[in-house]
Amino acid sequence: MEKWHIGCSGFHYKHWRGSFYPEKLAIKNWFSYYTEHFDTLELNVTFYRFPTVPILTSWYEKSAAHFRFAVKAPRVITHYKKFNDTERMLNDFYSTVDLGLKEKCGCCLFQLPPNYHYTEEKLEKIVSSLHPDFQNVLEFRHESWWQENVFKELARHKISFCGMSHPSLPKDRVQNSPLFYFRFHGEDQLYASRYSEKQLADFSAEIAQNEHIKTGYIFFNNDINTSAIFNARELKDILKNPV
Repeated sequence: MEKWHIGCSGFHYKHWRGSFYPEKLAIKNWFSYYTEHFDTLELNVTFYRFPTVPILTSWYEKSAAHFRFAVKAPRVITHYKKFNDTERMLNDFYSTVDLGLKEKCGCCLFQLPPNYHYTEEKLEKIVSSLHPDFQNVLEFRHESWWQENVFKELARHKISFCGMSHPSLPKDRVQNSPLFYFRFHGEDQLYASRYSEKQLADFSAEIAQNEHIKTGYIFFNNDINTSAIFNARELKDILKNPV
């Protein structure tokens, strides 16, 4: 299996018609077309709507054996309830993902809201809530979480800290576990900025030298102007042909 899994955060964008998806390609065939170009997908739709086994099974069956998904946890868990009284929801989420995607579930991503700042109690609540049988990834949106004790505590529980390129958050290439997870949201304009070849080459050079990374999941969330597609393709080429 490839060490680097590079793709996009979501695939169902109407503004990609013509710039990525052929004009006459039926929407129902968009996912299959996407899988012809990438070997991984970050499922953003599961953040807004709780996943169901039939839908996940459909994606499982339409993708190649080596294809891997990163599944974003529903916002009712992370944003509305903030891990308070969510044991049943989390069990339902994990079991649905396991039944629907089976071995193609590469990891589960939990994104926290921007106003959710660090406390020791919050960290303990999250760590104790996540199921250790899954590869869990945490994406924080408040800079207070960028601290060594957080990285180490998550690593102790085999939870990956999600690094990111974001206009208002630290850009550290945090790697606290063998699974490296990074999201490109846009350098200057959120969800819009396109990354230059030099930016991607510098990023590639830095992570490629890290021998502690066993598997890397890298997703582009700058979907406006189809920048995510172009940048994902560029980074794939750079990592396959390092200087």
